[in-house]
Amino acid sequence: MTEKQRPIPLDPSVDTSVDEDEVAKFAALADEWWDPNGKFRPLHMLNPTRLEYIRDAVCRHFERDPLAGEPLAGLRVLDIGCGGGLLTEPMARLGADVVGIDAAEESVRCAADHAARMGLEIDYRFLTAEALAGAGERFHVVLNMEVVEHVADAGAFLEVSGELVRPGGIMVLATLNRTMKAFALAIVGAEYVLRWLPRGTHDWRKFQRPSELAAGLRQGGVAVEEFMGLVYDPLKDRWQLAPRDIDVNYMAVGLKPG
Repeated sequence: MTEKQRPIPLDPSVDTSVDEDEVAKFAALADEWWDPNGKFRPLHMLNPTRLEYIRDAVCRHFERDPLAGEPLAGLRVLDIGCGGGLLTEPMARLGADVVGIDAAEESVRCAADHAARMGLEIDYRFLTAEALAGAGERFHVVLNMEVVEHVADAGAFLEVSGELVRPGGIMVLATLNRTMKAFALAIVGAEYVLRWLPRGTHDWRKFQRPSELAAGLRQGGVAVEEFMGLVYDPLKDRWQLAPRDIDVNYMAVGLKPG
């Protein structure tokens, strides 16, 4: 592990929206992050679609060519709740200067070890969004993917996440909508019927309606520009964008004026 990849301890004196029970669940699964057939198989399946969406949104905002060799070169990117680095590593390969943070130390170590084996220079830190914002760090791009539904205080978390975006920057988020359709598909279907995810992975009460997501981000100075649905196509066995269907999985793009 290089000096740049050495995890930085959490500061217990900083208030945080972290849910310790949620952190423990993901910490227990840390060794499976890079197993495409393991507990994180749904994320591996989802990754190509969300990566393309992130790349295109960022390039559109900063007027870059998404098909260039390193379209994100010169941009500082933060991946909040980076886990094992499934999104962090592709961002680095797209040329970005990437910081990945997570409240689960085991996940950070897994991510740093994997990046080292891949020959990637990524700044991984065992750190909360609150601590990073308190240190005054700001980023051109903040990724906030599948995190908000696992925190203790969604409003506070979204506000501090928005603070981490520098003026003129962009945030891309992904979460689940709090609808009965989401309960049926994302919890009953995914966790109990198909067993894509371990039972108890999600708490439907923590799912975020788009209006709630937008309200929390506004407190951090970020305005939502777009919502985009994600749906699974069982015939093609892949995820695809669905602009008119944000009932279950959806992404959002938020901008900070500057």
